[in-house]
Amino acid sequence: MTPQLAITMGDPAGVGPEIIIKACKKLEDRIRAGELRLLVIGSNVALEAARAALGTDIAIPPVDASAGDWPALACLQAAPEGGSIMPGVLSVDAGRFAYEAVARGVELAQAGRVHGIVTAPLNKEALNKAGHHFAGHTDMLAHLTGARGSVMMLAHGNMRVSHVTTHIALEDVPKKLTPERLRYVVELTDDALRGLGLSRRRIAIAALNPHAGEGGLFGRQDIDISAPTIERCVADGFDVVGPVPGDTVFVKLRAGQYDAVVAMYHDQGHIPVKLLGFNVDPATGTWNALSGVNITLGLPIIRTSVDHGTAFDIAGKGIASETSLIEAIDYAVKLAAARLQAKN
Repeated sequence: MTPQLAITMGDPAGVGPEIIIKACKKLEDRIRAGELRLLVIGSNVALEAARAALGTDIAIPPVDASAGDWPALACLQAAPEGGSIMPGVLSVDAGRFAYEAVARGVELAQAGRVHGIVTAPLNKEALNKAGHHFAGHTDMLAHLTGARGSVMMLAHGNMRVSHVTTHIALEDVPKKLTPERLRYVVELTDDALRGLGLSRRRIAIAALNPHAGEGGLFGRQDIDISAPTIERCVADGFDVVGPVPGDTVFVKLRAGQYDAVVAMYHDQGHIPVKLLGFNVDPATGTWNALSGVNITLGLPIIRTSVDHGTAFDIAGKGIASETSLIEAIDYAVKLAAARLQAKN
């Protein structure tokens, strides 16, 4: 069975419509061959405007949510059109669309109509101005699905990094590092690696402090919290090592010594993945592509996402890269197929 995926447009004033059109065009042969089934959810007006601006002939017909069956590639209006949404211009209406697209995607996933959600980027300011007070997709998805807790995993090649904490101040990170939270992240990371088809699932726990605390000289969290939790995980059958100092753990991950790393905070985990994922043109000093996927663990539904923002500065210019979106689609297909197989 080919999984049915929903692609939520994110903020229609950002690069979402453009990268969706580009990705669908590049994946057209796979869609025609029956290898992919994609339902775009967002603003049909913004999607058509992006298609026209790019001069692409791909057809993405509008459908109704209540239809018994959808074409292999179709678009679903997330909400009634409101004010004019302009590329690169922050607006309340764009924030409203971003929320409604995700809410509709969750509704369809919970009803079994789609087997996973792939999200294009939203703008947090627009989202909040529209009255939806979330820090981003992850918090919103946890709220919409009733999840007790979620974990962000970034993936680029063999670089798979889960996070104990994400969007909080650095001074609050030590308070969030508890045995319960660390164990939860390990369990979800192991489950994700299994869903990605990895037979070996060796997980390294990054140290919070320099040199893993240096015997307590630089803090005791790695000694008093991480180390005992790791011991209990190993005793329960998990392949976990650490805490490994943060200045070497990602080099070892890239070398294939581990299959994933659990990072303690946002920048610790994001910097190495994004450093490798950005393709920078040395002649101009600008980046022209970004490879990498954001996977939300701990939800009752599958959700993957691009690993970049709305890029208002280039929205509507036809130069945004669809690479990350295609990778996110591929990850969602793999995870959804594994979940469907497990149910059968």
